[in-house]
Amino acid sequence: MQVPPELQKVLDLTREQNRWRRTETINLIASENVMSPLAESVYMSDFMSRYAEGLPFKRYYQGTKYIDELEALTNQLLAEISKAKFADVRPIAGTIANAAVFRILGEPGDKALIAPVQAGSHVSHTKFGTLGALGIQHIEMPYDEENMNIDVDKAIKMIEEVKPKFIVLGGSLYLFPHPLKELEPHAHAVGAKIVYDAAHVYGLIVGGQWHNPLDEKADFLTASTHKTFPGPQGGVVLSNNEELFKKVQKTIFPWWVSNHHLHRIPATAVTSIEMKYFGREYASQIVKNSRALAEALAEEGFKVVGEHLEYTRSHQVAVDVRKQGGGAKCAKSLEDANIIVNKNLLPNDPPSAVNDPSGLRLGVQEMTRYGMKEDDMREIARLMRLVLIDGVNPSEVKRKVVEFRKNFLTVKYTFDVVPESPLKIPMLI
Repeated sequence: MQVPPELQKVLDLTREQNRWRRTETINLIASENVMSPLAESVYMSDFMSRYAEGLPFKRYYQGTKYIDELEALTNQLLAEISKAKFADVRPIAGTIANAAVFRILGEPGDKALIAPVQAGSHVSHTKFGTLGALGIQHIEMPYDEENMNIDVDKAIKMIEEVKPKFIVLGGSLYLFPHPLKELEPHAHAVGAKIVYDAAHVYGLIVGGQWHNPLDEKADFLTASTHKTFPGPQGGVVLSNNEELFKKVQKTIFPWWVSNHHLHRIPATAVTSIEMKYFGREYASQIVKNSRALAEALAEEGFKVVGEHLEYTRSHQVAVDVRKQGGGAKCAKSLEDANIIVNKNLLPNDPPSAVNDPSGLRLGVQEMTRYGMKEDDMREIARLMRLVLIDGVNPSEVKRKVVEFRKNFLTVKYTFDVVPESPLKIPMLI
């Protein structure tokens, strides 16, 4: 039978996506990364078609003997590299990990304190997201504009007055660590639990470049497994509190997931092993690159947020592009030049500016995984200047980007072994 046109279109679009994003673009989306060929080889497995509801060795289905062992091993690996006693990889996203924890720590009508939006709290922490869906009231802690962070003294006073059920730290546009160490004794003194959403910085934590919230007595660490931690899309819950952790486990299934997308599990295990052996080197280079990119952008004439604080301590860089036409216009111009970024609200933007904010959010973790270093960040800054400041036609810069990217096509920080896919399905590149 001849290939139907709609099937051909699916195949063509998939091939074009792989070619374009993996060989011709500079991807600076802060919430993305790329798996190693090794992790991808086990991602494409029979597990993608199977179910395993429940916990390892305590399933509601038969035929789970291999995933039981793999899932138990993955949890063990995640706990080890995170310095946690307990880990559960079943949440299929960081937001689902948050939901499972929030539901145990609060009831409808209860109060939760969150980081201010200006300091990077994620939508899942708010009434517009997961907390709102659970009927839990979010109250923002005060913002310290000078330090671009939570105002510690005012937050302590708020904790003592409000006596929330729990506090959420961590975030989305997230340049500097939140003051967990300073707030922890006051939170626990009023009986509040602490949830640290490390979705963006989990790889930096594992790699020793970001403080470990569990070392500083957070009750839960939730994370994504696909940002600075370069695995498949998914989530994880980590904790040292056995009693609370077991309660959360009972909510993951059946409240939040049925099947938990089993093909994620071996790929997450592979990535955990990669981070065990290469994570410190990888995370260190991410932080070096983000600082180098911020400094280079400033030298090229951009207004980079946080100059007085040395710009960033994470994988992210925030740039104020109002003079260049605003976040929406600049993000589109850069995409036309094959530089992929996202428009983003900056701390002084009103919420109403969400569709055309002042800023861009950049993340260096994927380009770092492809082997870029500090000098390459300076080249990226130069290419961005050509588009946004010098006004060079993006199509001209695109050619420079494609040529530049030819030097960075191989994933680093992994093992020099790529087994054949268990399904023997060729890559569509």
